[in-house]
Amino acid sequence: MKNYTREDILNLVEEEDVGFIRLQFTDIFGTMKNVAITVSQLKRALDNKCMFDGSSIEGFARIEESDMYLHPDLNTFEIFPWRPQQGKVARFICDIYRPDGTAYESDPRHVLKKVLSETKEMGYDFNVGPECEFFLFETDDTGNPTTISNERAGYFDLGPLDQGENARRDIVLTMEDMGYGVEASHHEMAPAQHEIDLEYTEALDAADNIMTFKLVTKTIAKRHGLHATFMPKPKDGIHGSGMHLNMSLSRDGKNVFADEKDPNGLSKEAYYFIGGLMKHIKAISFITNPIVNSYKRLVPGYEAPVYIAWSANNRTPLIRIPRVSGESTRVELRSPDGAANPYLALAVCLAAGMEGIKNKILPPESVDENIYEMTDVVKNALGIEELPASLREAITEFQKDQFMQEVLGEELSQKLIESKRAEYRAYRTQVTEWEINEYLQKF
Repeated sequence: MKNYTREDILNLVEEEDVGFIRLQFTDIFGTMKNVAITVSQLKRALDNKCMFDGSSIEGFARIEESDMYLHPDLNTFEIFPWRPQQGKVARFICDIYRPDGTAYESDPRHVLKKVLSETKEMGYDFNVGPECEFFLFETDDTGNPTTISNERAGYFDLGPLDQGENARRDIVLTMEDMGYGVEASHHEMAPAQHEIDLEYTEALDAADNIMTFKLVTKTIAKRHGLHATFMPKPKDGIHGSGMHLNMSLSRDGKNVFADEKDPNGLSKEAYYFIGGLMKHIKAISFITNPIVNSYKRLVPGYEAPVYIAWSANNRTPLIRIPRVSGESTRVELRSPDGAANPYLALAVCLAAGMEGIKNKILPPESVDENIYEMTDVVKNALGIEELPASLREAITEFQKDQFMQEVLGEELSQKLIESKRAEYRAYRTQVTEWEINEYLQKF
């Protein structure tokens, strides 16, 4: 684990001939932003004196309180291996502070750090392993992205069927060059769809790693003449892209979710954690599935979860317990997608799980049969509910869940609700090609 000091950074920058530094942060919608400085301004940045106009970032500060300061996290210092080797380009991931020196409460990274701190006070550490799915599409003659791919590869296929194999390999190698662990990579179900699983690590690192991974993936894809997209459902009639989150809690370095005496290998804490997730999952969907397009993925027929259920024997439910034991025991939430802000997604999942532990919320019985083949009568008898079917439904569920709003804070919650309402209104008023084809001649 890195533990850089100010002197370490200054020495590294000199030794590695770094000439340009990006001060990165993530906005409330999960988009990476940055302020770029030359190395001559590094000491000023390390003194937390680099400022930006928060009112220019959608969802951040109001115009009358616009000044925000970037505080670099020294342990996130990385040199980009794809940039020039003379006058190299490096980056820090930053926390956002107000001029009075207090943390900006709507900074997504701060939200996660706050929940992690509360979890630490209870004696737990939260660890996460993300499974990131994405598409590699061709670009047009002007370099703009399309949804076109000439490949026909499917699950676990390899080249020459898998035409994105070289790009995917370079993404993995670049991540490893930067010191990030990658557990596995492969072609996914749909043509041009890929998955790369990042190393299991502490949650703040995991969120930072997801943001770095997205940047690396898009950058390397472009060098291969491709466009990488984490859009959940870019094409109709094929599988969408998710971002499954494998989660566990540890105490004193030991996984507390494991219990070899239990038939499912799960401890009481694990069951309570699942119970908390299931209690709040409809509101959580607003954060883990935050765009209109997210709900085009959460439909039957494409392996994405639709029903609120858990199982250790079924691969299709919302929450899956992988068949591993001991220190590898984990809870896998299968609904999140790549449009989610990873800091907020991990914060709400952890907060819900910890509420489950605090209040000893047991989940319903596991559902080990294929829910998609059940009749409505059977599903109702088992009390199986559905995830929100649209962004509008997710907004409503989030508004009803006071606990989830408290996790994010009143200001951030309201900003997200207002922004997503506007997004849904804009979507709802569009006339689509499907409507033209379906109705123009009929009426």
